[in-house]
Amino acid sequence: MPLTEAQLLRILPSAGPRAGVFVPALNRAMQRYRIDSPVRQAAFLAQIGHESGQLRYVREIWGPTAAQKGYEGRKDLGNTQPGDGKRFMGRGLIQITGRENYRKAGAALGLPLLDQPELLEQAEWAATSAAWWWANHGLNELADAGRFEQITRVINGGLNGQADRLALWGRAKEVLA
Repeated sequence: MPLTEAQLLRILPSAGPRAGVFVPALNRAMQRYRIDSPVRQAAFLAQIGHESGQLRYVREIWGPTAAQKGYEGRKDLGNTQPGDGKRFMGRGLIQITGRENYRKAGAALGLPLLDQPELLEQAEWAATSAAWWWANHGLNELADAGRFEQITRVINGGLNGQADRLALWGRAKEVLA
């Protein structure tokens, strides 16, 4: 069942008018990547809600911080060329980061992301890249198993923001029930 703008605003009340922009893109992305049950949708919306500041951010806030400076030269991210760290900063609703992840996402989505990384800032591609990443990392199956903490670890590498993620998940489960 497609997500409505009213439902999204109940889950992400701070999204405001951005909810109306993202609902069609989220519905297409969730359908394409089989985020197609209330359990999967609740977990997905909670995680992207946290990662994007309730749809406020589709691009990483750049300082650069010490951590962001560390993106330069990170072979695990595929950042092998000078400037790759900033050029391939986190973008999209789940913050795709690094040249190699942009390459993989671009190939999967049919987008020239290595040449135009800012495409992931558009609602359609911000949502689609997040759903692609979600499905590509087995998160539908973790959602089906109720393993929300493990989903956070896969996305975040730890449990940063877990209280907020859990609050959003609780709301999403209630709204989508």
